[in-house]
Amino acid sequence: MTNPPAPLFRDPVYDGATDPTVIWNRQEGAWWLLYTSRRANVSCRGVAWVHGTDIGIASSADRGRAWRYRGTLDGLEFEPGRNTFWAPEVIWHNDLYHMYVSYVRGVPHDWTGARAIVHLTSENSWRWRHESILALSSERVIDAAVHRMPGGHWRMWYKDEVNGSHTWAADSDDLYHWTVHGPVITDCAHEGANVFRWRGSYWLIIDHWDGLGVYRSADAENWRRCANILDTPGLRRDDGAIGGHADVLVNGERAFIFYFTHPEWDRKALYGMDEIHPTHVKRTALQVAELEWRDGMLICDRDRDFDFRLLPG
Repeated sequence: MTNPPAPLFRDPVYDGATDPTVIWNRQEGAWWLLYTSRRANVSCRGVAWVHGTDIGIASSADRGRAWRYRGTLDGLEFEPGRNTFWAPEVIWHNDLYHMYVSYVRGVPHDWTGARAIVHLTSENSWRWRHESILALSSERVIDAAVHRMPGGHWRMWYKDEVNGSHTWAADSDDLYHWTVHGPVITDCAHEGANVFRWRGSYWLIIDHWDGLGVYRSADAENWRRCANILDTPGLRRDDGAIGGHADVLVNGERAFIFYFTHPEWDRKALYGMDEIHPTHVKRTALQVAELEWRDGMLICDRDRDFDFRLLPG
């Protein structure tokens, strides 16, 4: 039994790793962990520390046991100034990496202003080429999740803050041109949708700021809410808080959920617009747990021991 370290990873520069996504780097033959690098240890007004963020990289050459910080992605900037990148979604298709990343111009200290999802491509996952800013359902969209539909086309799920902070969707045949499909999950405000297929079903997980909501579908069209996970604190180091904005990696027959925590979370203190918040409140940690299939239900016991060794992608 080889339990994963807890926490799995902390950003050694800003200590604010959030919104993880895990990909297999074909060129290196290693697992990569991409994440929003919030500037948790920077003294600044309001929520400026969650803006001006890069996409951080950590890699593992030992099947996920140890993660080495590799810096930040190059080539994301496509206009002048210091801008904001959040929540990368990366897929591999036709010998090319496609990234869909949330983008905010500049470094605002509050939640105002436009947001967009930007499409970039890369042959090696290091150097990225700007393709477009996607035209979606509003000018305040973030947190893309992309998965292939049963009919063969691609679907993107994303948060539309203008329309209730609900999950909307758009469809594409080529990953470049997208047509808005409409609202998908509307039963509560949320963000951070993640979609995967496992055990014969499609699953959609959202972050509704009180743990993660789980939805199930036979066709990736009609979703039924069936569970909440990571909504009670865990016992591992830096895991004693609700889980946030997760990515699920289906690896062979198993499924692992990567998520972030605010170990010293204080909701009221964290997001005031005029204060300068202390570092210990802002810092984050990335964790991993195994999903289980029990009596037709997806569950997650974050305190359970499990053998964590990723198969090559």
